[in-house]
Amino acid sequence: MADPAITPPAAETIAARRSMLIGVAALLAGACIIAFAAILVKASPVGPQATAFWRLTLALPALALWLALYRRQAGGAPGSPDMRFIVLAGLFFAGDLAFWHAGILITTAANATLLANLTPIIVALAGWIFFKETVTRRFIVVCAVVMTGAGLLSAGNLAIDPDRLGGDLLSVITAFWYAAYILAARKARERASAPRVMFLSTLIAAPIALIITLAFGEDLLPATAEGWIPLILLGVVVHGLGQGAIMFGLGRVPAPVAALLILIQPVVAAIAGWVIFDEALSTIQLAGAGIILAGLYAAQARPAVRTRPR
Repeated sequence: MADPAITPPAAETIAARRSMLIGVAALLAGACIIAFAAILVKASPVGPQATAFWRLTLALPALALWLALYRRQAGGAPGSPDMRFIVLAGLFFAGDLAFWHAGILITTAANATLLANLTPIIVALAGWIFFKETVTRRFIVVCAVVMTGAGLLSAGNLAIDPDRLGGDLLSVITAFWYAAYILAARKARERASAPRVMFLSTLIAAPIALIITLAFGEDLLPATAEGWIPLILLGVVVHGLGQGAIMFGLGRVPAPVAALLILIQPVVAAIAGWVIFDEALSTIQLAGAGIILAGLYAAQARPAVRTRPR
């Protein structure tokens, strides 16, 4: 017998809210994991494009296992994705890695992180133009607050150097690639499971990264056995686990909000730098981290996206 205190609409609202919270938790967890990507890319013994190739290729066995386990649990129904968006997601993610890996070796980690985190603005604009989604005024305010916090957090390490402008430009372009990836992946998740979308998009992105690696003439294999360690961590942990959690969250959270939540990365990166490399944080940077966390809490507290009539 149904509980008379909970009407069907109220039950649906509770279920939707629970699904949203699970998606938010997955996005935050995934963003915390991929925050370590910059450290591992810098530690890679091969070039930036070869690093991108191994990051994708070494993730495939873990993603295949995830897909097999999901298929077994779901009774052989992993979903039927729209392959147009799967192909686009793979293409856009390959472009994201190509530009970001190249840029982070030219400019500072702070510059690359801040400029690449322009993604939420691009996602919101693209969602409005292509998918008839409008963000609320509250979301615009929260976005401005979080971007301000990101600027303050990176302020202590930002550097204006003509020799690094190329890396800064690559980081800005990265924001467009990643925004396109989030939108394509979000659409693919409407009709398919996270493991299927992750496996297929990675399978598409890997050969693209290989072609780019060969075009740049980079050495493909590490010179030592120890050189495989950062590559395996990038593939299995950062891409398989971290990006996989983000893909899972994209099926439950609107794309603009998801892009905003991923901005917890610079906070985690700053804490990691403090713990691992003993990099001191100034009062301004601590304030920026606090502003980001407050903004991210506000971002998921209420609906932030409306769909306009077509």
